[in-house]
Amino acid sequence: MFSSSGSNSTSHSFRSQHATKRSERHTIKRTITNKDNMTKVATPSPNQAEVILVGCGCPLRGMGWYHAVQMLGNECPSAKLCYIVEPWFLGAGKSGPGGAEFADFKCQAEDDHQVGFYTSLADVPPVADGVKRLALISGRTIDNPRLLCEAIAAGCTVIYLEKPGATTVAELETMKKQAADAQVQICMGYNKNVCKYVRNAREFASSTEGSHVTFVSNNTYENNASSLGECFERNAEGMLKNMAIHELALLASFYDVTVDNIESVEVDKEYSSMQTLPGPSGKEFTDFDKVKFTIKTKTGKQVSVQADRCGGDTSYAKVCDADGNEMFRHCMPDDEDKANVSVLEAKYPGAMPYFFSQDPDYATVKERVAKLCATGEEAKDIATIDIAISALQIAEYLTPLMQKELEA
Repeated sequence: MFSSSGSNSTSHSFRSQHATKRSERHTIKRTITNKDNMTKVATPSPNQAEVILVGCGCPLRGMGWYHAVQMLGNECPSAKLCYIVEPWFLGAGKSGPGGAEFADFKCQAEDDHQVGFYTSLADVPPVADGVKRLALISGRTIDNPRLLCEAIAAGCTVIYLEKPGATTVAELETMKKQAADAQVQICMGYNKNVCKYVRNAREFASSTEGSHVTFVSNNTYENNASSLGECFERNAEGMLKNMAIHELALLASFYDVTVDNIESVEVDKEYSSMQTLPGPSGKEFTDFDKVKFTIKTKTGKQVSVQADRCGGDTSYAKVCDADGNEMFRHCMPDDEDKANVSVLEAKYPGAMPYFFSQDPDYATVKERVAKLCATGEEAKDIATIDIAISALQIAEYLTPLMQKELEA
């Protein structure tokens, strides 16, 4: 896998060494074509999608950066990362926190992989004849409606959107229409759709009559007002539109859960908790710190979700029999995942821990989406824009319902 500077203690050494290497390789790696006098850039093979990553972010911190190192490390064979659009670190953020680290990453990506860097999608060169172009949009959710339009204008035939895709259902519905009108497909980065623990739990439940599945999502915030208040403010859209949106996408993808198909919602009031806390700004925010609920559908399906912001670093799915006795549980990370996590922690010290525990799933989603773009092969189990709309609708339906239940 492509690597970048791991810490401040190594950053200066990395930059100085890389500057020397870059100078030595300049005439080799940055050749100029006689035809158009443009710098040579990465080119996809016939069975690869030409990828534009929109929103790289800071090395070791940004999800876009981790998408980039996976593609540059050839973990997604059908994806050829050719362009990165990063307006902040190529603009106003260049001299701020993370700017130097991004500059190092940019130099290495240019020299070793001929990746082109731009401040906007409008600046990316036109797509060449016969090339299938994919946009992977990994920026701020609020910018996604605009970026989708720009990606369509840039000639992308498939667009990968990070969850939840947009801030409102109305925005997602507009984006769906714009893409359909342009004959562009939208795939969502709901990586839990392809997670091993989800797949194994679903397979076990399908072979066990009368079984019941519960998806459990945990996070590692400290259980105090300061930590949760910061969390509530930074994720002001609320738990169900943020932390638990992956689980709602699972319900929409595999259990026929839509707002119109919900027969009942049973809230576990003994487990669930809602608090009003001040954030760092001093403004108060009301949100759930943990929730547990069971949904029954009109078509006869039943499934539960449990989420805890302070529950730890292990998420899992469990299957119980009709009497509530646990029959099966698969955790993420499992022993195989933990071995991979140890390798990645050594390779990228200081990076966000969740990158590593979900590393195989991130690569799987990108590979399936890239293969769809390059060859037309179906992207199995990858969430569509319709799933994203359903998940956000479910979140907007459940939030006031659960607030009312917990206030009673």
